[in-house]
Parts: sequence; C-alpha cells; structure tokens
Amino acid sequence: MNKQLATAGERKQAERTISFKIDFQSYTLIIALVLIALIFSIFTGGEFLSSRNISNLFTQMSVIAVLAIGMTLVIVAGHIDLSVGSIVGLAGGIAAILQVWHGWNTILVVLAAIIIGAALGLWQGYWVAYRAVPAFIVTLGGMLIFRGILIGLSKGQTISPMDESFKVIGNSYLPYLPGYIIAAISIVLLVFFTMKNRQKRQQLGLMLASPMIDYGKVAAYSFFILLITYMLNRYYGIPVPILIVAVLAALFIFISNRTSFGRYIYAIGGNAEAAALSGINIKRNTLWVFIIMGALSGVAGVLLTSRLNAATVNAGNMYELDAIAACVIGGTSLMGGKGKIIGALIGALIMASIDNGMSMMNIETFWQYIVKGLILIIAVWIDISSKK
Repeated sequence: MNKQLATAGERKQAERTISFKIDFQSYTLIIALVLIALIFSIFTGGEFLSSRNISNLFTQMSVIAVLAIGMTLVIVAGHIDLSVGSIVGLAGGIAAILQVWHGWNTILVVLAAIIIGAALGLWQGYWVAYRAVPAFIVTLGGMLIFRGILIGLSKGQTISPMDESFKVIGNSYLPYLPGYIIAAISIVLLVFFTMKNRQKRQQLGLMLASPMIDYGKVAAYSFFILLITYMLNRYYGIPVPILIVAVLAALFIFISNRTSFGRYIYAIGGNAEAAALSGINIKRNTLWVFIIMGALSGVAGVLLTSRLNAATVNAGNMYELDAIAACVIGGTSLMGGKGKIIGALIGALIMASIDNGMSMMNIETFWQYIVKGLILIIAVWIDISSKK
C-alpha cells in the first residue's frame, strides 16, 4: 500500500516537473520579446511602446508573418523554400500589372495573385515530391526564375498607383468597437478550447497539467489580447493586415494540430521512412505543403503591394531569409518534425521588433544585418544543443 502511494506521488511529481518544463519552454520566446521591448523602450524614451509604433510594427511584420506560417509547415516536413521572396514579388507584380495596366477589379486581382502563387508552389512541389530533386536546389532555381519573370513582365518599371479598394487591404484599420468585440470573442474561444482540450485528455487518460497552469496561460493570453487591442485602439484601431495574419494563423494552427494532414507533416519530417511504412502518402502531402506555401506567398504579395501602393522588381527581396529566421527563432527545427506556427509568429515579431527598434535608434543598416545574422546562428545552435 505504501509502495503504491509512493508510486502515485512520484507520478504526480513527474507530471508537475514535465508541466513546468513545457510551461518554461513555451514562455521563453515571450520573455525574450518583453525584454527586447523594454530595452528599446528605454533607449527610445518610451517611443518604441507608443500606440503608433506598435501599430506600425504589426503592419510591417504582417508580410513576414504570413510567410512564416507556410515556412513552418515546409521546414517541419523536412524541406526548405528559398523562393518565397521572389514569389511575393512576382505575385504582387502581376496583381499590379492586371489592375494598373489592364483595369481588373480588386477581387479578381487578389484571387489571381493567390492562384499564381499556388501554381508556382505546385510546380516546385512536383519537382521535389515526384522527381526527388532536393528542395534547396528547386527553390534556389525558382528564386532566380521567378525574379527574372517579374523583371521581364514589368519591363523593370515600378507599377503604380493601385485602386483605393486595393490599398485598403494593407493600409486600413478596424474601428474601435469591432476591435474589442473580436478581442472578446478570441478570449471566449480561448477559454472554450482550453476546457474542451482538458476534458478530451482526461477522457483519453492522457497526462493533464494542473488547472492553475492551463487557466493561468489563458489569463495571461487574455491580458495581452486586451492590452494590445487597447494600445492599437489608441491610434487608429487594429490594422487589417494583422487581422489577416490572425485568421490565417488560426486556420493553420487548427490544420497542423487537429487534422490528419497536419499529423502527417510532422510524421514525415520526424521520420520519413517510418511515415511511409505507416501508409502515409509522402509525395502527395509534400506537394500540398509547397502548394500552401505558394498560396501564402501570393497573399503576402498582395499585402506588400497594397501597403506600398506599388510593385517593384525588388519587392520581396531576401524575405525568404527573414521567414526562415522567424521560424528558427520560434523553435522550428531545421532537421524537420518539430515546430509550431505560434512560435514562428513570435519569431517574426522579434525580428520585426529588432529592425524597428534599431531604426528608431538610428543605428546604421549594416548593424541590423549583423545582429539578425547572429541571432539566427544562436537560435540554430540552441536547437542543435537541445537535441544533444
């Protein structure tokens, strides 16, 4: 009897220890983000945390955040995509050409950009999945090909201006009251899904964290949602681009966590041979990962062109590196099989915060590249060290 009690006590202690580790890991990025915000706030006299700058920061990060969502799936599946920046430029450029030169309406232009991005992703995915060409080579070639097509189609010109209805996509804000309504709905959904998840795990006999930890997280997330909503409403309101990011993030978090496709992607990245032996169609799922990445690159192209009110031949240049860095900083392993979309979004916010803060401090551009490069190397080193 005493032995059984001791065993039960040890099990509970182990569960508490595991819960603490999971909790610590999940909050590491948030702690880093808070420290970055405090440091830049001190050096900019509080301007970094002003409502205006936070609004600009979210708008600036939206393009990389959309790319990071797709890149997370690509890297988790054990691949890489170096062409996303060129697809962003090409999709945005074609959108501008169709509207400015050919008079297409905004809805058709947006659909065309997304379809073109998906088609380019399909082309690359075919070479990777069905012709076994390494993704690094295929997407490196795609990066050059798509940039060349953009230069050829645009004739090297800057194409502008866009229609007012198109500019609204990247430059408008949600009014005060709807912003708080969306925040309230988000909090209600957060509580609901936390309760549902706990009930499901209890029914299945899986390990369950203490209610204090789970609902403590909900309270912390709710506080930040309300705080950010309040800060943004002090300026013009919630930027539409960040709402688009939030919707896409919610959709793909659901897909990655709650669907068989999402589980297959993690299984393929973790051990492709075991996944194949389990009956998973690796080729088809790999193809879909690249199609999704291409479509999201099309969305990012629309956001960028709308925000700039123009399409240029350099649009999206080096965005692939920012997207990969955001994923790696957010905890996605370059070895595949591990990574979360929410972590990639926080990574994108960290990258955007560093860019924004250093610019506000009038630090020269070359230092910004150096700092981001060092952060990327350290993030990969931490990932490799943790595996050892």
